[in-house]
Amino acid sequence: MGVVMNVTMDVDMDVDIDATKCGGMMSVDPNLLAPIYQFLQCKTPEQWVEKARQPENLPVLLRDHLLCELKAAQSAMFLIRKYAVDPKSADTLLAWFRPYEDFAYKKMGDIHSLKGKNQVTKQITARANSPYSQDLIDKMVLLIKEELHHFYQVLEIMDIRGISYDSISASRYAKSLFQHITNHEPYTLVDKLIIGAYIEARSCERFAKLAPHLDEDLGKFYISLLRSEARHYQDYLTLAQSISKEDISQRVSYFGQIEAELIQSLDNDFKFHSGIPAQ
Repeated sequence: MGVVMNVTMDVDMDVDIDATKCGGMMSVDPNLLAPIYQFLQCKTPEQWVEKARQPENLPVLLRDHLLCELKAAQSAMFLIRKYAVDPKSADTLLAWFRPYEDFAYKKMGDIHSLKGKNQVTKQITARANSPYSQDLIDKMVLLIKEELHHFYQVLEIMDIRGISYDSISASRYAKSLFQHITNHEPYTLVDKLIIGAYIEARSCERFAKLAPHLDEDLGKFYISLLRSEARHYQDYLTLAQSISKEDISQRVSYFGQIEAELIQSLDNDFKFHSGIPAQ
């Protein structure tokens, strides 16, 4: 499977796109998702959709989605802190994340204390003699802003619906993908970027799968996320190929096979990126 990098997506975090009502449910123009399905090696099994659409499972999905947005932002932050930014920018990034991490992991603060925190007060710049370009930093900083914005949006939805925030364990999904990373550079970074692409693409695919089965407000919210998630996976792939001196298609296919196996195999832990529900 070749690397798909030929789609242009606009940046609109809060705009409903290609959404129509069909039989009282939200539906998505299939052409919008064609590149995602071309990239992923399998679609989400209907068994997962069937369980995810049950109202009693909405709280766990929203709590897991909330943490997934934070972890996606953290992954981007860790990448540029390790590989690209100068020491002052590294400290700025940590300060940016502190309110969100305090809330998620220490249960400090609330939706009101997080309001207005998603802003960088200082320039994020590359370290001297860095082999990685400012483009890596710029793409990851934009991704961080969008993921933290989505984090707050999910928290607002939970607050409106009276769903409390409770810490939950991570699913096997990302951990299993990262177990297959090459342990020497620059292949380590390339692998991390490819994995980032798969996580973003699968998130986009699941938002679209789930949206038609939810109430109208929540369905519109998930559809509104499609643009940014689709662009994120493209950004990850573009960066991976720009850093690698070799064609990454085989490596992309390798991780695609692992990702598809996780999605299509039985999974005892029901989460946003879990496999087929075992029960």
